[in-house]
Amino acid sequence: MGAMRLVLYMPEIAGNVGAAIRAAACFGAGVEIIEPCGFPADARGLKRAALDYGALAAPALHPSWAGFVQSEARLSGRLVLLSTRAATSIWDFSFRYGDMALIGQESAGVPDAVSGECDAAVRIPMAPGARSLNAATTGAIALAEMRRQVGWMEKEPGA
Repeated sequence: MGAMRLVLYMPEIAGNVGAAIRAAACFGAGVEIIEPCGFPADARGLKRAALDYGALAAPALHPSWAGFVQSEARLSGRLVLLSTRAATSIWDFSFRYGDMALIGQESAGVPDAVSGECDAAVRIPMAPGARSLNAATTGAIALAEMRRQVGWMEKEPGA
């Protein structure tokens, strides 16, 4: 297992990716980006989006969902989908060291095939009538809750 990570599934908006990278850096988390993205995901595009936080949470790029599933990152912890349709509240879920929070596309979320590969799904409770949060905001809330529950461990428990 490794430290907690934020996984962005085919993000469409560079500004959201930059804000997510900044949140990850501030919470000591890693970032995994599953392509294709809705903007150039080359080093220059990501550097522009992440500003000076990219060095603190340098994102790992995966060329596809299949590439991510086969990566060492996927094998190292539970994948927890953040979804407005999830039955379990994020406040009632027990996060563990090494968990990854998955955020879907801004316009479409994740397809059923992707959600079916997740180990759990949680929702962030919102006020009645509110539809959804911004993707980067969702990631920041999830990372804050993960960090609150797991703490600031520098290495895997028992290592």
